[in-house]
Amino acid sequence: MELRKLASQEVDLHRALRLRALRDAPDSFGEVFTEVAERPTSYWEDLTRSVTEPGRDVMFLACDGHDVLGSTYGLLDRTRTDAGRVGGMWVEPAWRRRGVGRALLQQVVGWGRERGLTRLGLWAPDHNPAAIALYSRGGFRNTGARRPLPTNPALSIIAMEVEL
Repeated sequence: MELRKLASQEVDLHRALRLRALRDAPDSFGEVFTEVAERPTSYWEDLTRSVTEPGRDVMFLACDGHDVLGSTYGLLDRTRTDAGRVGGMWVEPAWRRRGVGRALLQQVVGWGRERGLTRLGLWAPDHNPAAIALYSRGGFRNTGARRPLPTNPALSIIAMEVEL
């Protein structure tokens, strides 16, 4: 397995990965597949630019040759210059529980440290104990904050955070 950053010319790959994640795990993200699938190319170009330009957010990919096994975002906090977030963590079902998620999470933590951030946060689906266990093993702790999942208010997401 190789870990790398999304490249600026990989707009189509970025879109395809996000749609795969939303189709596979519709109750894990705050977006709906059908709405995201309808977004114009310009949206994906802008989003890809935001995670590939130096000094901004980042998207990490876990790859096996040309196959992408999983992905996640490292996002700068818009309100706190010393904080960031892990977002959009997704691993291909056949590759779960094989270290891909752990490796991606470590990449984001390393990115945060390199940027001089003091903490990373994330929102985890409360109904996904495997995800919560992954984040807990990575040092993230439940902050006690909870809110409804935007796309399915019957489910909750919990805030988790790690000090870097």
